[in-house]
Amino acid sequence: QVQFEESGGSQVQPGGSLRLSCVVSGTIFSFYPMAWYRQAPGKQRELVASIRSDLPTDYADSVKGRFAISRTNSRDTLCLRMDRLEHEDTAVYYCNYYRADSKTLDAWGPGTQVTVSS
Repeated sequence: QVQFEESGGSQVQPGGSLRLSCVVSGTIFSFYPMAWYRQAPGKQRELVASIRSDLPTDYADSVKGRFAISRTNSRDTLCLRMDRLEHEDTAVYYCNYYRADSKTLDAWGPGTQVTVSS
């Protein structure tokens, strides 16, 4: 069974940077498009960034130009570099397979908390 282990979340001031990592096990990581999602308090989970197995990337408009998704297939690892963080980026961040509708995904890791606060 696939498992996701996210890490790297922290509290940071507005304008700061963080790098999230996710180690994926129980699947052939390199085969699949992957993504980062986030869920803020009281809000639905949203897609933040995605990366295909052949490396093209895509981003939500709210993070475009500030976040960068990457993957290291040899290490089954997905990363998210986040720069110029804003209060609105506060959320729990999760990695998972990329799906247009994340409600179809049934296995989730614990996520990692990102808090942007002065």
